[in-house]
Amino acid sequence: MAALSTSREFTHTPTSLTLLWLFVSLPLVAWDSLYVFLRPHSMPGGFLHSPIWVPYALYGNVDHMYGLKQWEAGNGFTAAQSALNVMETLMYAYYLAVWWGNKDANGGIKGSKGAKAALMGYSAAVMTVSKTALYWLNEYYSGFDNIGQNDMWSLFFLWIIPNGAWLVVPTFGMIFPMWSEIVDGLTFGPSGGRTKKE
Repeated sequence: MAALSTSREFTHTPTSLTLLWLFVSLPLVAWDSLYVFLRPHSMPGGFLHSPIWVPYALYGNVDHMYGLKQWEAGNGFTAAQSALNVMETLMYAYYLAVWWGNKDANGGIKGSKGAKAALMGYSAAVMTVSKTALYWLNEYYSGFDNIGQNDMWSLFFLWIIPNGAWLVVPTFGMIFPMWSEIVDGLTFGPSGGRTKKE
């Protein structure tokens, strides 16, 4: 990762973790969002449930936000979060398209396209972490209403680890590296991060 080349032109190079995360997480987020938007048909007993969303029969019992309890209560939090997932996914898709279409032999993107990609990737990653933190805080402030029924084993392996990945990987794989590139570009760029007055 190097924000500035020897010619002082901004360069963004995604980390390997960034690319791996996006290629794994984006299909999972699309799968999850479709489950939410297609409820109740995607839920157990629905005509779309099998075979695509069979794992949600278990997960809906682990996290009632995805299960019958909150669906019947008319709780819209998960659907609202999924709507933001769509925006986030579009931002990541833009990021990947710019990177794929403009990367050099070293996997970097130079100039304004690199800056736009870095800013878009950074913004989307902040959105990912913020939404996930909100989801966790919603549980905390509701007295763990949707996950408190789990034993520690189930909670850890079926809720904390899977959901925690959306906090840890974007933070360390995207936010910190892109933050560094953007700050370096603003600090050491041709104008020193300031617009010169004529």
